[in-house]
Amino acid sequence: MTAATGVSLFVAVPAAVLGAVCMGLASAAQARATKEVEAGGPLDLTLFRRLVGRPLWLIGIAGTVLGLVLQLVALAYGPLLLVQPLLVTSLMFAGFASARLERRRPDRMMTFGALLCVAGLAGLLVVARPSGNGATLVTGAALLPLGFVLAVLTLLGLGFGAFSRSASLRVLGLAVATGVLYGLTAGLMKVVANQFRIGAGEPFRHWTLYLVCVIGPIGFLLSQNTFQQGRFLTPALAVITALDPLVGVAIGLSWMGESANGTPLALFGEALGGLVIVIGIVMLSTRASHLSAEPVAGSGEAAESEHRGPGPGSGDGYGLAGSSC
Repeated sequence: MTAATGVSLFVAVPAAVLGAVCMGLASAAQARATKEVEAGGPLDLTLFRRLVGRPLWLIGIAGTVLGLVLQLVALAYGPLLLVQPLLVTSLMFAGFASARLERRRPDRMMTFGALLCVAGLAGLLVVARPSGNGATLVTGAALLPLGFVLAVLTLLGLGFGAFSRSASLRVLGLAVATGVLYGLTAGLMKVVANQFRIGAGEPFRHWTLYLVCVIGPIGFLLSQNTFQQGRFLTPALAVITALDPLVGVAIGLSWMGESANGTPLALFGEALGGLVIVIGIVMLSTRASHLSAEPVAGSGEAAESEHRGPGPGSGDGYGLAGSSC
């Protein structure tokens, strides 16, 4: 590793982790705020109008903006294959912050599931040894294979989110579409960040900045709808934060010329790290379903109810409360 690379990682890694902290805290604040307004449909375009003016939601917006700035800094100095997976750590911060906002203790199993996600990520990064720092996207037909897959995933997610009769599939669909759009936005932001390093006016000469300005807000709107539909924040956010870096890694490898360790042993280790992340997500989802299904405690058992978490909604594997606020 050259001295220049070392300096770049010294900037990129702390910026990515601090960005994850901001994103996690912002997600918890926004999720709580969405429960304080009237619930709408799974693709409610008027949700922003009801949220504007809510102090907690505005705090979440401030955290999101700061997190995005830190993510831009990280992407300007580090490869997508490093920066995006580090954002999975936001899941842990969001889980603890959400528990505090709901005045309950963090559930041990959900905490362990979040730690599994982070541990799997750490192992994956150690084995993969991401390298390269692409600054531009490929052009022409090279964009099509991955672009087609991302488009199909997004449309399927939106379809399930809008039309599925299953509460769990609606939340899953929204979370999948959000994660894909977040990962795509991050890949484009990587290009924009490198353009900013050339000059302040350089990004305005390219289409990537304008596409970010379209895709980013759509992804954010979907995330707010996902938070409102979900009974618990952590499971839905786990799906989003798992897909976001996976899409970012795919973009780095397919569109930006970055690379990772591809030996058979390394691929096995990377697959094992990915499996640990999936197990963590399954634990989070299963535990959220169990908590949602628990009966509401009577007034004499208020302390125990607070310890277990919020009362029941129409619980499911993704922690959904179909119509609760």
